[in-house]
Amino acid sequence: MKKKKKRAQLPFRLNILFFTVFLLFSILIIQLGVVQILNGEAYQDEIDRTDQETIKTPSPRGKIYDRYHNVIVDNKPLYSITYTPQKGVQAEDKLDLAEKLSALMTMADEDGNLPKLTERNKQEYWYLKNTEEAISRLTDEEKSELDNTEQYDEALKRITEEEIESLTEEELEVIAIKRELDRASALAPQIIKNENITAGEYAQVAEHLDDLSGINATIDWTRERPYGETFGAFIGSITEGILSEQEDYYVTRGYSRNDRVGRSGLEQQYEEVLRGKKEEIEYTTDSQGNVIDSKILVAGERGNDLVLTNDMEYQERVDELVRGELDKAIKKHPYENRFLEDALVVVMQPKTGEILAVSGQHYDRDEDKYQSLPLKALHDVHEPGSSIKGATMLAGYQSGVIQPNEVINDKPMQIKGTNVKKSVVSYGFGPVNDLTALERSSNVYMFHIALRMGGEFNYQWNKAVNFNTDAFQEMRNYFGQFGLGVKTGIDFPNESLGLQEKKLIPGKLMDLAIGQSDNYTTLQLAQYVSTIANDGVRVRPHLLKEVRLPTTNDDELGAVSRSVNTSVLNQIEMDMSYIERVQEGFYRAYHGAHGTASSTFKDKSYNPAGKTGTAETFIVEDEKTIDSINQALVGYAPYEEPEVAFAVIVPHLGTVSDQHPVSQKIGEGLLDTYFDLKEERQQEAEKEADEDESKEDEKE
Repeated sequence: MKKKKKRAQLPFRLNILFFTVFLLFSILIIQLGVVQILNGEAYQDEIDRTDQETIKTPSPRGKIYDRYHNVIVDNKPLYSITYTPQKGVQAEDKLDLAEKLSALMTMADEDGNLPKLTERNKQEYWYLKNTEEAISRLTDEEKSELDNTEQYDEALKRITEEEIESLTEEELEVIAIKRELDRASALAPQIIKNENITAGEYAQVAEHLDDLSGINATIDWTRERPYGETFGAFIGSITEGILSEQEDYYVTRGYSRNDRVGRSGLEQQYEEVLRGKKEEIEYTTDSQGNVIDSKILVAGERGNDLVLTNDMEYQERVDELVRGELDKAIKKHPYENRFLEDALVVVMQPKTGEILAVSGQHYDRDEDKYQSLPLKALHDVHEPGSSIKGATMLAGYQSGVIQPNEVINDKPMQIKGTNVKKSVVSYGFGPVNDLTALERSSNVYMFHIALRMGGEFNYQWNKAVNFNTDAFQEMRNYFGQFGLGVKTGIDFPNESLGLQEKKLIPGKLMDLAIGQSDNYTTLQLAQYVSTIANDGVRVRPHLLKEVRLPTTNDDELGAVSRSVNTSVLNQIEMDMSYIERVQEGFYRAYHGAHGTASSTFKDKSYNPAGKTGTAETFIVEDEKTIDSINQALVGYAPYEEPEVAFAVIVPHLGTVSDQHPVSQKIGEGLLDTYFDLKEERQQEAEKEADEDESKEDEKE
């Protein structure tokens, strides 16, 4: 009988293994079922999830033109490399990107110098390249007690000076690029480089964009000035990004941190007008942060254009004139005029307040060259001498201390305990009336006005006088009606108010009456003489004439958005007959037989009027007091119907008797140039009209 074979049995351990595998597969199938059935829709939504974010891209600023529509400031296109980081980008990613970019372009300037890097910039780079080494320098205790940020900061501190100094030029280039990458915010383009980019660099970056995540090669813009630095100080400048101290102000007004904004001058004054309308683009990104779609929500638009009141052709001629006359004065007496450095000028329309030209020529003795510093006409204050005697005379009329045609004997005066005061002629002019006093520039006539306003009507030689110190404020109040010692109201930041004498004694009020006490700016003097020329109406000086809408055609100006009308600040509270009396006195100063400026102006066809001024002052050199003078001149033309007014101040000339009459020569040149240029333009206009007429006749 045969025995039955025993069935082979699987080892017990193998059965356990099979059972375990079966169990795991069962759990996996159940889990997949849960994912698919219960959570499938949610996970699919996460996969399909997209985000929409809107970014705003700056547009070019508005242009700036002069009154004849010559372009003063334009936008010049230039190559630009920008970076827009995607979501989730890490420091290591930016470092990798910076290394790729460094092989395609340089951050060095024209002289081969890289941007200045901080020690922290270099430490952060070293940390990224040597992370394990940097972290290993922390103790286990520090790692357990410090959070991640604290550990990072501590690791940076332990990077040695030798390790930082060992960085190569190539590595410093990478650091400079990465610093710009780090400044970018999500979906907001950050300019990496937009100056000194060569066509080759631009082409290389553009060619490798597929390998440079977030990098774009675009056309950016910068400001261009066809007239160079002429009037440049008034135009001002723009920033390459918002300054930290201004960040809150601008960000709350819709700016991005890397936007250009006006830093100074008219660029700053009219920032809201010049700034472009940003292009708004909506980007759609997937859950990984990749951009999958975009659309323009708001089209960008260049900023509005400014049309200024100034005349750039006239400005160029004025700068050359002022510089030339200043140079003649310096060279005539080099030693005596060793303190002479500046000549300041403002030219404006007295009826409208439109500024035609402002010049401030400065001689830099260290560099032996001239600089254009026109803002000195708004900021620097000086004693103007007799040029303000028109305001003194009107104060005398209105306060009732003198009457038109009243005669006063011009002879030296002395108050007890003080020095002798007199007119320019040592023995005096003798009897003079108000008109003669302005014509010949009588100091004594103005002294009597001052003393009478202070309460002294019975002056006697070398005797004490009655005096009420309220007369200082009374006279300054009259002066202020003309713009002397107060804000002129010009549409430009930070004009000076001037300086006031602190000592309230009779002699100082007498000095105030002849312009040798309080200090004023050249602009204030220009407003003062304009007010007299304008029959006592003080208008606000201004640099902006119009705001124009932008156009796509560079050869055309857009429609007028806003015009700046004449703004009357005040009407002088004085009888019109008094103002006319001073106007006649100013005419005599320029045309009379004894007029202080008649030798320069009496034969001019444009019939000017005005007033000269010489203020005695001093300079301290090596603890010694050196006598000096300020030359000043104010004027307007034509006398009957003024269309131009000006003020000139030339401070700190020497006291030699045959000084170059620099202020009068500048004043003469200002008016000659203005009316010559006016005639040239009229002739040119007539010629063009004749040519147009001839063309029409030919067509017919």
